[in-house]
Amino acid sequence: MSRATLLAEAVEHFAKNGIGDASLRAIATSIGTSHRMLIYHFGSREGLLAEVVRAVEQQQRDLLADLSDLPIEEQAEQFWRRVTEAALVYGPLFFELSAHAMQDLPHTEPLKADLINVWLPPLTELCIRAGLPADQAPAYARLGLAASRGLLFDLLLTGDRAGVDEASALLNRLFTLQLR
Repeated sequence: MSRATLLAEAVEHFAKNGIGDASLRAIATSIGTSHRMLIYHFGSREGLLAEVVRAVEQQQRDLLADLSDLPIEEQAEQFWRRVTEAALVYGPLFFELSAHAMQDLPHTEPLKADLINVWLPPLTELCIRAGLPADQAPAYARLGLAASRGLLFDLLLTGDRAGVDEASALLNRLFTLQLR
């Protein structure tokens, strides 16, 4: 199997089974390959997990682009709904690997740039399309990303989907107040 196929299979495996503490051998068996192939392509279990997070993050950015033709309020609502569903599966891994990246652990080096920097341009563009001034859009984009991740963290810790959804809706209303 190619690296891309292995990664897609790993993403699907984790979506069905959760992250857990499965060994690289168990993951390999589940996706129909050997642990040696996973080591060859990803270096380690941690390297594979970091690539899974990168792939899921890319899927979310692709979703944001796919929703770009919708009115901004509907786009925000649909995007939030889909991101929270993904967070319920991949969120614990995302936050664990984010902590590893803060500690400069080697397996997170490629992931570090994807956690913040690749999100800012599309979010900035979204803010500009929504009518925010171009000079203020980068700060709004960063604030929106940070607040959304904080709400996802809240969801994973508390399980309070209704409360987190309400807070996300409030954040969206606060952003749109600037447009009036």
